Formats: sequence, structure tokens, C-alpha cells
Amino acid sequence: MFCEYNNLIKSVMNDQQPNQTNIFGLAEQFPNVAELCNALYERELLSLATSNIKDPILLKRKLSGLTYHIKNAAEFLINEPTPIDVDVHNGTWKSKQANKCPAAKLVADEQSIAKAETWFTQHHYHGAVVCVYVNDYGNEHIELDSIDMFANPVSKLHTNKFGWFTLNGESLETAKNHVTHRLIKPNKAIFSAACSGHTWNTKGKSTPRALSLRELLLSTNINWKTFS
Repeated sequence: MFCEYNNLIKSVMNDQQPNQTNIFGLAEQFPNVAELCNALYERELLSLATSNIKDPILLKRKLSGLTYHIKNAAEFLINEPTPIDVDVHNGTWKSKQANKCPAAKLVADEQSIAKAETWFTQHHYHGAVVCVYVNDYGNEHIELDSIDMFANPVSKLHTNKFGWFTLNGESLETAKNHVTHRLIKPNKAIFSAACSGHTWNTKGKSTPRALSLRELLLSTNINWKTFS
């Protein structure tokens, strides 16, 4: 399997050689872009190598899109003004981490839940970047997702990864292994924590998680001016 995977990578990278050159040619315009792209490549290739993808056609399609997606993500991280910083060595966002998950208090407060319902009633649209609070036996983080469907008239929203939610954020999907999900009203602190991969456990702060390339690309579609 490893040999087949290795040959598949070589085949795709050979096909993409011109595009590969274009990525590193961006170094003249954007400082550190080569280092950033390298970090993104290493992480995504490792993720694909350890994934459960068994279809070689699907794997090749994902590999074929890497150059395009990484180039776009790297250009945004390097060039666009945002309230959070970029760690070019690891290909991640970074911001100061709160002692406690900022989403935890929102999911338990009735007033915050009512505000979430009002907000999503007014701001739902296809492709909208949203935040989902994930709690796995006290291990907490906030994950980026996007709206891809909603009922008409609007009574519930569907996100690409986590499925259906009511407008007040309650998940309509069957919980698996007691992991709970809640769609939360975004703000600067929530988005910053999600983009930076902040995690918490019962003792407090824990090691940040690395965002998938999909989440990283979603982070480039956040309109920070709305949440400043």
C-alpha cells in the first residue's frame, strides 16, 4: 500500500511541476511563503497517508488539488490583514488562548442561545463559515464548518460536516460516543479560537490541534470586519 501511495504522489507531483514552480515563485512577492507551503504540504500529505481512503482515484483527485488549495491558503495567510497572526513554520494561525473555552458559557446561557437563533435567522446563506462547539467528555474545541443547506422556510440549517442544527444551535443528529455538538453564534473570540485550533480539557488549556486543509481554507473566507 505504501509503495502504491508513494508512486501515486510522484505521478501527481510530476503532472503538477509547472504549478509547483509557481508556488515557490511567490516567494519573491510574499516572504516566507515557501516555508509556509512546505509546512502545509507536509501536514496534508501525512493526513492523506494515514486516512481511510481506499479508492486510488479519489486519492489522486485530492492530491491533484493540493497545489491549488495550498497556494490559495498560503497567499491569504501571508498577505491578508487579520486580527490573528500566522505561524509560518507550522502553517497555522496563532492567537492568545483563553483559560476556558469561550463557547462553553454560550451553550449553557439561555440569552446567548436566543441571540444565536436570531443571528442565524438573519445570516444564513450557502457557504457561510460557522463555528461548532465540540465536547468529548470534557475535551473541548471549536471547529469551523460551512452551511450547505437550509430548510425553506428556514427552521434548521445543515453544515457540511456536522449535519443538521436548529436555528438556536441544537444538533439534530444522533450523538456518537457521547460527543456533543452545538452550532454557536460567531464572534471574534470564537473565530480566533477555532482558527488557532485551541483545545481545553478538565484541567484547562491543552495542546492546540492542527486544522485540516479544509478548515484552513474555510478560515480564509471569514469576514473579520464583521466581527471586529
